[in-house]
Amino acid sequence: TLPDVRSPAFTMEAAREIIELLMLSRGRAFVLFTSYQQMRLIYDRVSLEVPYQTLLQGTAPRSALLDEFRATPNAVLFATSSFWQGVDVPGDQLSCVIIDKLPFAVPSDPVVEARIAAVRESGGDAFSGYQVPQAAIALKQGFGRLIRSRTDRGVLALLDHRITKTRYGQIFFDSLPDYGFTTKREDVGRFFKHV
Repeated sequence: TLPDVRSPAFTMEAAREIIELLMLSRGRAFVLFTSYQQMRLIYDRVSLEVPYQTLLQGTAPRSALLDEFRATPNAVLFATSSFWQGVDVPGDQLSCVIIDKLPFAVPSDPVVEARIAAVRESGGDAFSGYQVPQAAIALKQGFGRLIRSRTDRGVLALLDHRITKTRYGQIFFDSLPDYGFTTKREDVGRFFKHV
């Protein structure tokens, strides 16, 4: 039900949705962003509205933020790409991962720009042949923050409706391990009554 991620209304509506989700999950969440600017804007709106300790990437070294997250019941960590992989918080301390947008690489990044150019030069479609598969891998890595052991369970909330409204969205769904799917907040609330 959120606006398109390119809409000026997205940030405000995403902040409201994140507050709702954090109240259901009782904190215990990573809120992951594709840009620092979006992270800061939403952090400023959400951190004052939830009764949980909120941590923000950039305010302390990564290892210190992770240690504080692990040691603080119901904490919420707001972060960007460096927290999408290589982070291990098993158990109920991390029960929800909220992702603002499908993690497409920034096309103006020199490495991404070069790879897109190489795909095009070889006659391929850079979007479907490179950008979508790379973003699907990144989403899977974000999902991986949530499920670190056989007994882990939780909610991955993706706020970008392109995953359900575009043809390429199925590629993202197919990249994830087994999961249940819903677009209803009530289902998320029922899940968290037992976690």
